[in-house]
Amino acid sequence: MAGKLLSARLSAAVFAISGNLRRHWYHKIGQRRLFRTTCARNSTVTGKAEVNGVQLYYEARGSGEHHVLCIPGALGTTRTDFGPQLEYFGRDENGYTVIAFDPRGYGGSRPPPREYVTKPETFLTVDALDACELMKVLGSPKFSVLGWSDGGISAMILAGRFPSVVRKMIVWGGNAFITEGDLELFEKTRDVANWSARMREPFEAIYGTKFPKMWSDWCDAMKEIYATNSNLCMDELPKVSCPTLVIHGAKDPLVPMLHPEYIVKNIKDSKLHLFPEGKHNVHLRFAKEFNELVDRFLKE
Repeated sequence: MAGKLLSARLSAAVFAISGNLRRHWYHKIGQRRLFRTTCARNSTVTGKAEVNGVQLYYEARGSGEHHVLCIPGALGTTRTDFGPQLEYFGRDENGYTVIAFDPRGYGGSRPPPREYVTKPETFLTVDALDACELMKVLGSPKFSVLGWSDGGISAMILAGRFPSVVRKMIVWGGNAFITEGDLELFEKTRDVANWSARMREPFEAIYGTKFPKMWSDWCDAMKEIYATNSNLCMDELPKVSCPTLVIHGAKDPLVPMLHPEYIVKNIKDSKLHLFPEGKHNVHLRFAKEFNELVDRFLKE
């Protein structure tokens, strides 16, 4: 219904992307800019939106009433982290409008450079606030959210602080807190020269020679958060009121089982689904099964 109401308000401008004619309508109400897109079947609309003083790059696909926001992981972007989800949930017949964005300082949302702030709010909270505001700017007052890794933490912060705007939430690969064991796992990843080419090259393609320092800075930020109070989103979990699906790869080398167990225990309307052979990127490695699982949950 929200999408239909928005379409009546907006004025038109036409542009072409990848050979498909797209239309992008804008309307300003004070500082608030609303948008609606219509495009060729199963095609993608890209753009930038001004959010909390920065320009955030986003991709939108599909035309359904159920809006779904995807929040990527550390250094992640729309395409590196959510290619299969954009394709699946963006099919018109599935009934969704799926939106993914690059957090500030990542991918297409540069400048500014990424700042891994830890006080008074962490960079994960900054991403949560940006995500919520982005959806307001794009004219989506209520939506479901998918969050992976750091994006899962930001999703839980968003759902805890703004429960009225989140319909359902799906998170995987995220922590609510940091343990000494977690720090040891993070530290083992610090030298990206030791990563496999398959894991390293997508980030090198985006960030070039800045990639090693960006990852090292992320590791330093986690150490600083641990030294302060180790809390990533523990305070927000009891405030989450939407139905929540926590997904976990049983062989995740970065996130031990204690983390999804804690999340499910502290979000009242939540359930846990395990992928026995899954690792950290379960949504990419088992994309078909993952997408169908999430689709069923969103339609329940």
